[in-house]
Amino acid sequence: MENKLHQTLSSAVDAGFDAQVNLTADLVRFPSTRGHEATAQDFMTSQMRARGWDVDRFRIDLEAIRHLPGFSPVHVSYDNAWNVVGTHRARRPEGRSLILNGHIDVVPPGPAAMWTRPAFQPHLADGWLYGRGAGDMKAGLIACLAALDAIDRAGFRPAADVIVQSVIEEECTGNGALACLAKGYRADAVLIPEPLHECLIRAQIGVIWFRIELQGLPVHVARAGEGANAITAAYKVIEALGTLEAKWNDAKSQDPHYKGVAHPINLNIGKIEGGDWASSVPAWCAFDARISILPGQDLNKAKSEIACIVAQAARDIPFLADNPPEVIFNGFEAEGYVLADADVPVTALARAHRTVSGEDLNEVASTATTDARFFGLYGDMPALVYGPNAEHVHGFDERVDLESLRKVTKVMALFIADWCGLHARSG
Repeated sequence: MENKLHQTLSSAVDAGFDAQVNLTADLVRFPSTRGHEATAQDFMTSQMRARGWDVDRFRIDLEAIRHLPGFSPVHVSYDNAWNVVGTHRARRPEGRSLILNGHIDVVPPGPAAMWTRPAFQPHLADGWLYGRGAGDMKAGLIACLAALDAIDRAGFRPAADVIVQSVIEEECTGNGALACLAKGYRADAVLIPEPLHECLIRAQIGVIWFRIELQGLPVHVARAGEGANAITAAYKVIEALGTLEAKWNDAKSQDPHYKGVAHPINLNIGKIEGGDWASSVPAWCAFDARISILPGQDLNKAKSEIACIVAQAARDIPFLADNPPEVIFNGFEAEGYVLADADVPVTALARAHRTVSGEDLNEVASTATTDARFFGLYGDMPALVYGPNAEHVHGFDERVDLESLRKVTKVMALFIADWCGLHARSG
């Protein structure tokens, strides 16, 4: 019976796969960068309603979540910040409920000239779908719909409630997923099809965003030695932050999940600006950075260490010693997360993966973060992250492997059948 069900669901995924790819491409066309996700969420709303689900399209209420653990401070307007949640209601609930979660927000595409084709004009080539967000993670988000479509096409319905969440803010705060928790959405397990080369994330790092603002003493360049260059001072502060990165990487030897990972903690200077005139010693400089932390590493202590290392560096720079830089924690504050006490859903996912691929499910410790932490740390729900192979995410010519996407969609359909159970569609 299990083999017959696999064949039935596999054929159903294949029958709808061209439509699935086209739907993914349609979603990629929406430039859903931060603050511009609403039209893409309208698209997801229409897709969920067309499937007969209960749909909840709601704006994130900062006052409802700012007191909750996991909240990240924001400095932008949420007036147009919308989540969409569609719920398939089981007619006779018998199985275990499931949340399928994906994010619709994408990072900026960067200079257009560096893309082979425009970032938001998806195209197919050699078995890949290209476009910003194709991999991270619109292919996975549409796969949530496609897996349920395949179950329906095969003549079944899940025997438990399945909640599909299309959230925003994953790339910068996670407040979209947190808002779903605040609204009361719960299930027996969560599956997030982030692009992960068909592996399961067992552990993921935490993230801290911060901004450093430095002052300088402006003078004419002819008397540069009499001034204080805020931009070159920033180099020394960045160098000091590098020593903190090295220290935190050394701590990996005590972490069971990351001790074999070459460089789990990464400092990135993602944005820098400063000065007003090429012939004036710059009076100011500011840079934005991201650094990661290991699971279990205290967020507040890590922030204190960042502030301390910046202060130490400033004391060695004459002008900054009397005019210390300002450290601003300006967004992402994410704890690390380890998937634990999840043997039952992991076994079900591994079984589905093995049935479809013929191979054992690999587990990895990721050097990135996902929204899984909200469900696992604050919602008491095991959150499994498993998705298709994608390349160049956050880079140019981002792309997702379509055969990998097909395989993952089959695994998702089989996992839903196993975890939730199935009813005949007419039942």
